[in-house]
Amino acid sequence: MDWWWYLALPAAGFGCGLINTLAGSGSLISLPLLIFMGMPAQVANGTNRVAILMQSIVAVHGFSKGKVMETRRGLWLLVPAVLGALIGASLAVEADEKLIKITITGLLWFMLGILLLKPKRFLKTETVKVEGRPKVLEMLVMLGIGVYGGFIQAGVGIFLLMSLVWFSGFDLVRANALKVLIVLGFTPFALAVFVMNNQVDWWMGLLLGLGNMLGAKVGTHAALKKGAPLVRQFLILAIVLAGTKMAWDLLASH
Repeated sequence: MDWWWYLALPAAGFGCGLINTLAGSGSLISLPLLIFMGMPAQVANGTNRVAILMQSIVAVHGFSKGKVMETRRGLWLLVPAVLGALIGASLAVEADEKLIKITITGLLWFMLGILLLKPKRFLKTETVKVEGRPKVLEMLVMLGIGVYGGFIQAGVGIFLLMSLVWFSGFDLVRANALKVLIVLGFTPFALAVFVMNNQVDWWMGLLLGLGNMLGAKVGTHAALKKGAPLVRQFLILAIVLAGTKMAWDLLASH
């Protein structure tokens, strides 16, 4: 590996961790970089989970210190997310991603429309306390998001945020905190599937993860300080970039 990769990987990791913590789709930075370095797509997918795990530990710690973490609710939602992630990761080790990308691209642009047409729902600044156990619909949605997160990871934060605001009723800051808790919960299970299939480069993952951790620390501080308006801005930007990149990749593949 050339010397400049030792700078490029942590730098990309920083951007990935920052975007993932404030919104989602940071893996659209790290995955193409790992593939450009010569990794097979499945190995890049598995290696990226190491950095996501490191990033999530930092983000969960930061949001917990900020006292915005709804841990009990998160643990309920984590159960279907973990089950889904195991299914998704098992599919990912040999899967063709084209159909998935077509579906996700459409969903991303649909969600952008919701964000722009229903801005007030995503700009709540007051503390929103959601009581009781999650509804069946919430659990089913979380199962589906877990499958996607286990399959490819990139963009899973966007789907988690939208679900936690739209279906669960949280404000964006608390939804963001729950998002990183759920990702931290299911990532080790997804990572284990890739490890068992020898699709993880630990050295590259750790190097990338150092940047992810710093990005997560900065992103957590910004989310707690600036609140829902900043998170919404990053969410819109992440959806536009992710949707555009996926659409471009699909067109280029024809």
